Amino acid sequence: MKKFDAWNEIKKQVDTRSTVIQFKEREVYWASVGENVGFEQNGKGVDFSRPVLIIKKLNNHLFFGVPLSTQRKGGSFFFEFELFPDQKSTALLVQAKVYDVKRLDQKIGMIHKDNFEQLKSKLKKLLDF
Repeated sequence: MKKFDAWNEIKKQVDTRSTVIQFKEREVYWASVGENVGFEQNGKGVDFSRPVLIIKKLNNHLFFGVPLSTQRKGGSFFFEFELFPDQKSTALLVQAKVYDVKRLDQKIGMIHKDNFEQLKSKLKKLLDF
């Protein structure tokens, strides 16, 4: 059962955050992504969060990002990499979207430059119309 009412209460708190995080491309943060519709990726836990990789800084308030998972998945919709030693992460490329900086909470780490370039290349291929 979806927890839309609980997420709505958290979303109200997220929207009133006044601290603006100075984020950069390649960084990974815990982000309040919420309880979403259908097969869209949801957050987990009481704050509906999950790791999100910052792909492109659009301005000081918006970025294009990709949610991450620890579940290993293959195929053109996903990119697997190692964020921490001996821990695989999967970028859910098919779930990439624009996020507001207010959703960001705590910085987790930064993806290696080579992996970031490979991920962007795979994302570009996925979005090629």
